[in-house]
Amino acid sequence: MAQSTETTDWVSRFADEVIEESERRAPGKPVVVASGLSPSGPIHLGNLREVMTPHLVADEIRRRGHQVRHLISWDDYDRYRKVPKGIAGVDEDSYKEHIGKPLTSVPAPKGSSHPNWAEHFKAAMIESLAELGVEFDGISQTEQYTTGVYREQILHAIRHRGDIDAILDQYRTKKAPAKKQGQKPVDEAELEAAEGSGAAGEDDGSSTAAGYFPYKPYCGNCEKDLTSVTSYDDDSTELTYACTACGFSETVRLNEFNRGKLVWKVDWPMRWAYEGVVFEPSGVDHSSPGSSFQVGGQIVGIFGGKQPIGPMYAFVGISGMAKMSSSKGGVPTPADALQIMEPQLLRWLYARRRPNQSFKVAFDQEIQRLYDEWDRLDAKVADGSALPADVAAHARAVGTAAGELPRTPRPLPYRTLASVADITAGHEDQALRILSELDPDQPLTSLDEARPRYDKAEAWINTHVPADQRTIVRDEPDAELLKSLDEASQQSLRLLLDGLAEHWSLDGLTHLVYGVPKVQAGFSADATPKELPPEIKSAQRSFFALLYHLLVGRDTGPRLPTLLLAVGQDRVRALLGQ
Repeated sequence: MAQSTETTDWVSRFADEVIEESERRAPGKPVVVASGLSPSGPIHLGNLREVMTPHLVADEIRRRGHQVRHLISWDDYDRYRKVPKGIAGVDEDSYKEHIGKPLTSVPAPKGSSHPNWAEHFKAAMIESLAELGVEFDGISQTEQYTTGVYREQILHAIRHRGDIDAILDQYRTKKAPAKKQGQKPVDEAELEAAEGSGAAGEDDGSSTAAGYFPYKPYCGNCEKDLTSVTSYDDDSTELTYACTACGFSETVRLNEFNRGKLVWKVDWPMRWAYEGVVFEPSGVDHSSPGSSFQVGGQIVGIFGGKQPIGPMYAFVGISGMAKMSSSKGGVPTPADALQIMEPQLLRWLYARRRPNQSFKVAFDQEIQRLYDEWDRLDAKVADGSALPADVAAHARAVGTAAGELPRTPRPLPYRTLASVADITAGHEDQALRILSELDPDQPLTSLDEARPRYDKAEAWINTHVPADQRTIVRDEPDAELLKSLDEASQQSLRLLLDGLAEHWSLDGLTHLVYGVPKVQAGFSADATPKELPPEIKSAQRSFFALLYHLLVGRDTGPRLPTLLLAVGQDRVRALLGQ
């Protein structure tokens, strides 16, 4: 029975629908959900939504005690369309010659330990999925096609090529919607959908000398798919093709030939039917009129199957970057994200938003705010004050039906760890000294207690914070600045120095640095913002700026309490002129 939508999250609601639909289609059999990934280049964080959406639903179904298979189809038998930019070990000129070959026939980037292009990019994704706790059954389409697994499906499609052509022909004449005067600019995704490019322009086969054909042989000489079927005999399955790239031609029997594939708009629905897929999401680009998901819904019936249910999912962005495309260089991958964030946080980003809501993965300063938000949620879940949907998203982030993901034993604030990593510049003994002083009542005894979060924060500092924003503590006091200070500034430094020893902890120093301007103005250091005049905030900002100048020679820097702990009492006293 479906659960109340008021107390469940989007994952539970989809799980209800999928279980019900699976029982209707294939009673007593495992529920089948699917994702498809093309290893044509780095598999990026947008592609990860194609996996995380069915993963989260499959995991909820598992938690309820049902058998479920999450298939990931590796589209490694697709043609190599273009040379992605910015790939190490890939020279564009020399790789252009491979365009048109299956991805598994293209050499891996120079220096790779993998046998071909597809395996190189699959490997990185498989490693990331393991870290994220994603359980799946991988299917290589190269293997399926070249071992004859789909032979009957191919012959069936060719026998019904007239029916397939008639379905596709309904969309071929559709024109792009005209842009209305004064219409707002659309983003790249909307533009692709509106103009019939992107997925709507995918190969659906072509009319040849033998009529419409939904199948492309790869050339027996150059391995490219720049082939055209010149004749076909339905009775004998004898097929003749010619290659426009190298001029090679041959005649084969399709009932024993394994070097070709169905065109994408026929291939996808064929697989839905073959695998019995009940749930598979699709991107915005697959949902425009004439696109593969829409057309596939009609073609799947030819193979005796039904279209999967599943949402259209929105794009995933990166803080400060445009929509991701795997054909462009420098697009962040799950491995890039997992270098700077724990898998729990990355899972949470995908779990907390409905598939049709876009969101951004932060590689800039925003990651610190995201971690603060995650830690607050963690605390609310622990004390029972979190909302039901937030509790559900948290549970999906921290573990799966198989158990909890490994977590940091002492999850100290990410921004604090980042500041410490920044200031100590790789000196672990200094980092441990500072972190052990954060909470004198429960001192950290080993950096391992703060790992892997500490390592992620350190990686973020080292790879995503520009050199001119790194923190370098002064070697010597700024004698000139110290001499020029007026009496009020000198007094503020004395008040700080007098309280250092007594307040030497993260909470203590926070109280001290915010309290100095209050005391100078005649208020208690414990006075709340409501009890203080607005000018106190301005005085605090001026005091902070003075400390930053004296300690690191800049207007700003890491949070002052963390910075003071990092610099150490003796050095702070020296730099502040004591």
